[in-house]
Amino acid sequence: MGYQVKKARRATLLIRNAGQLLTLRDEKQIGPRTGENLSNLGIIENGAVASLGASILAVGTLEEIERSAIIDKTTRIIDAQGKVVTPGFVDPHTHPVFAATREEEFELRVKGASYQEIAASGGGIRNSVRRFRKTSNDQLMRNARRVLDRMLCYGTTTIEAKSGYGLSPEDEVRSLQIIKDLNENHPIDLVPTFLGAHEVPDEYRDNRQEYIRILTEEMIPRVAEGDLAEFCDVFCEEGVFNIEESRRILSTAKAYGLKLKLHADELSPFGGAELAAELGATSADHLVAISETGIDKMKAAGVIAVLLPGTTFSLGYDKYAPARRMIKAGLPIALATDCNPGSSMTENMQMILSLASTQMRMTAAEGFCAATINSAYATDRGEEVGSLEPNKLADLVIWDTENYKEIPYHYGVNLVKTVIKRGRVVYG
Repeated sequence: MGYQVKKARRATLLIRNAGQLLTLRDEKQIGPRTGENLSNLGIIENGAVASLGASILAVGTLEEIERSAIIDKTTRIIDAQGKVVTPGFVDPHTHPVFAATREEEFELRVKGASYQEIAASGGGIRNSVRRFRKTSNDQLMRNARRVLDRMLCYGTTTIEAKSGYGLSPEDEVRSLQIIKDLNENHPIDLVPTFLGAHEVPDEYRDNRQEYIRILTEEMIPRVAEGDLAEFCDVFCEEGVFNIEESRRILSTAKAYGLKLKLHADELSPFGGAELAAELGATSADHLVAISETGIDKMKAAGVIAVLLPGTTFSLGYDKYAPARRMIKAGLPIALATDCNPGSSMTENMQMILSLASTQMRMTAAEGFCAATINSAYATDRGEEVGSLEPNKLADLVIWDTENYKEIPYHYGVNLVKTVIKRGRVVYG
């Protein structure tokens, strides 16, 4: 059955003849999907979507749409020609504002150096910080726009966007201002996250407590008072910020009204998942080495697990986040690219779905749910995007396939035919 608004209004856009319309609507579970509900895609065969301006007006079969929305000569009509139509991807963990890529470090890893060894020798995040500080705003903006353009053509319509390559009050504000400007001038919607605690910069390596003081007493107040970020994130891991330091930074951010995220338990069961639960974070991300206690506590606290298989793949590791254990435990999971110049240089959420299937044993249905509605909740946008329902944003993708299962299966190519953002064709 379809579902639509009660009062007929004139549609500005109609997409019809969708062979499989994946609405991601699930009457069984409101909020992030868990367990068996992670496979509920709300598929309507021969489906249609009507929008009015930026918002969805009605969803259902064409006959149902025509009973609830006015379709006339002013309505733009797109024939999906029996193809798959889905919500746009929501990418809930990205680092899109950077000065330069780090392919030379990728080559070092290929030759046997570990990520930790490269970071200890001055590479890694600190390498990106040094380059960021020397790069103009115009160049940073051009770089980020190219990243967003690629994301859009692969079907992503909303992202969470982190700072974290400035690591000084001035440069972190500069990064967040670029994210704000991009949000106002690019089709993709960006959700800004302050990640000043991404690493300890060169000048404070011998005085890390002073840098933490700057984070808590200078950066966070400035970011909050300038309304530059919605979330605060910390890289909580051995060799970066420990549990007590992360708790102090995140508690300060929470006191200033920022919502919380964590880079957690990527390399070892460090306790980041438990800290995310303790502080009521929206999400904890990576979680390759999460403990069973961490899974249980995150579930009890309603923290979403954002899994980043592209990072594990790019680093050449063979251990991926335990998605099946999380699903069995009833923990909500989302998927993200972790697009960044050091450990996951990809803008392609389709590839992330492929890795989720082959490396974490997630079905195509589970992957789509994790990359749309659950990712929307991981960015606190679950009431706006992530599913095709009346009054949500008209963010849709028309795919060049008749079966959604082909999308993770047919890897390494772009199967997107058309991207619609806020009711407007923006690609294809």
